[in-house]
Amino acid sequence: MENERYTGLTFLLELFGVILAIFFLVPFYYVLGNSFKSFADILQNTSALPKTFDFTNYSQAVVIMDFWRALLNSLIISVASNAVIVLFCSMAAYKLVRTKHKISTIIFFIFVATMVIPFQSIMIPLVKVGSTLHLMNSHYGLVVMYLAFGSALSIFLYHGFIKGIPIELEEAAIIDGCSPFMVFWKVVFPLLKPITVTIVILNTLWIWNDFLLPSLVLRDEELRTIPLATFYFFGAYTKQWNLALAGLVLGILPLLIFFFAAQKQIIRGITSGSIK
Repeated sequence: MENERYTGLTFLLELFGVILAIFFLVPFYYVLGNSFKSFADILQNTSALPKTFDFTNYSQAVVIMDFWRALLNSLIISVASNAVIVLFCSMAAYKLVRTKHKISTIIFFIFVATMVIPFQSIMIPLVKVGSTLHLMNSHYGLVVMYLAFGSALSIFLYHGFIKGIPIELEEAAIIDGCSPFMVFWKVVFPLLKPITVTIVILNTLWIWNDFLLPSLVLRDEELRTIPLATFYFFGAYTKQWNLALAGLVLGILPLLIFFFAAQKQIIRGITSGSIK
C-alpha cells in the first residue's frame, strides 16, 4: 500500500515536471518555428508549424549582423577571460588556504563580500577608471574587467575545494625537492581539474551571455560580441520578425551547443566538489 502511494506521488511529480518543461519550451517553439517562416506567414499564424524549412532568413541574418565576426569576438573574450580567471584565482585561493594568518581570512571574506555588490552601483566608477587606464573599447580591457568581476566566485569555489586536498601530498613533494611553485603546478593544480571545469563552464555561460558590461566597454562595431550584435540587429529589424527571430536563434545556438556538450562535466564537477 505504501509503495503504491509513493508510485502515485512519483507519477504526479513526473507529470508536473513534464508540464512545467513544456511550459518553458513554448517560447523556444515560437522563436525557432517562426524563424523559418516568411514575414507574411508569421502574420497569418504564429502558432502553426512552418510549411517549408527555408533557411533564407538565416543566410540574410548572418550577413547583416556580421555573425562570424561576432562569434570570433565572443570566443576570444570567453577563452581569454577563462584563462586568466583560472590562472590567477587558483593561485590566489591556494595561497589563502595554505597561509594560516588572520590577514588571509580577512582577504578571503573581502572577496566573498564583493559578490553581494550589485553591478549597477559601480558602472559609473568603472567607466571612469577604465577610461583612465585605457581599458575602454578593447578586448583586453574587457578581459581585465571580467577577471575582476569573476574572481570572487572563482576564489570562493577554489578555496573550498583546496581545503579538501591533503597537505601531506605537498609535504611529500617538498621533501622530493619541489619548489613551492612546482608543488602547486605539479601536485595541486592537476587535482583541481573537477572544480576548474565547473568554474570554466559557469564563467563561460556568464561571459558569453553578458550584455551590460560589453555595451559599456565596446563601442566599435567590429568589436561587438554576439549579445551586442543580436541586440543591434534586433533593434534595426524589429519590424521584420522573420529576420529578427533568425538572428535570435543564431545568438542562442552556440551557447546551447556548448551547454549540451559540457553538461556531463558540470555534473562531475559539482559531484566531485560536494564529495571534497
